[in-house]
Amino acid sequence: MTAPKKLAAGNWKMNGSQEALSEVDQLSSAYPAPGCGIVICPPATLIPALSERARGTAIKVGAQDCHAEVSGAHTGDISAKMLAEAGADFVILGHSERRGDHGETDDQVRAKLMAAVDAGLTVIICVGETLEQRDGGSTLDVVRGQLSGSIPDGLTAANLVVAYEPVWAIGTGKVPTTEQIAEVHDLIRSEMTRRFADGAAMTLLYGGSVKAANAEEIFAVANVDGALVGGASLRADDFTGIIRALEAS
Repeated sequence: MTAPKKLAAGNWKMNGSQEALSEVDQLSSAYPAPGCGIVICPPATLIPALSERARGTAIKVGAQDCHAEVSGAHTGDISAKMLAEAGADFVILGHSERRGDHGETDDQVRAKLMAAVDAGLTVIICVGETLEQRDGGSTLDVVRGQLSGSIPDGLTAANLVVAYEPVWAIGTGKVPTTEQIAEVHDLIRSEMTRRFADGAAMTLLYGGSVKAANAEEIFAVANVDGALVGGASLRADDFTGIIRALEAS
C-alpha cells in the first residue's frame, strides 16, 4: 500500500474572473513539478479557460458542484458530464455552503457523487460539523453519519478524496486545535479503511481558515494529507505558502 498522495485544492467559491487566471499562471510557473497535487476549483464559467491555460502544467482543474442527472429540465444546473467536457478533472461535493445555503441532504450528495464518478471525475467530498454540534459533543457522530450517507460503496483512492471542514471554521479565522483535527481525521481514516480496500491510501484533506501561517502545524497532524483552501487560494502568493508547507510535510 502506497502512502496517500498529498493534495492542495483551492476552492475559489463565487470569486474570480478571466483576469484572475493570471494567478494560476504564476502558480504553474512557480511549481512546474510540485511535490504534491494542485487543484484549482473556479466558478463554472472559468473552467474551460482555466483548463486551456493549465494544459501542460501540473495544475488540475475542478468544479464546485454538479447535478445528479446527466441531462434534462434542470434550468441553471450543470451535469458532471458537462463539467468533464469543459475540462474539469475534479469536483467538490457536499460543501457546507451547499448543504446549508441549498439544503442539500446526504442522499442528494450521494447521487451527485455517483454521477460525478460515472463521468470520470475525482470527487472531493466534504464533511463537517456546525459550532452547535461541536459544542454539543456530537462532532464524531455527525461526521460518521455524513460519511455513511454521502459516500456509496465501490469507490477507490483514485476517485474519492475526503475533506473535513468544520463549518464553524470556514472563513472565520477560527481553526480547531490539532487534537480536534486529529480526532476527526483518525475517525475518517478508520471509516475509509473499514469500508474500502484501499481506504488507507485515500487522500484526506483539512479545510477551514487554512493559511500559510498555520499550514505547517496542520500538515503535521496524522492523517492530514493536504488542504481544501478557500480565500487563501485566490492569490498565488498566498497559496504558494500553503503548497510549500505541504511539500515539506
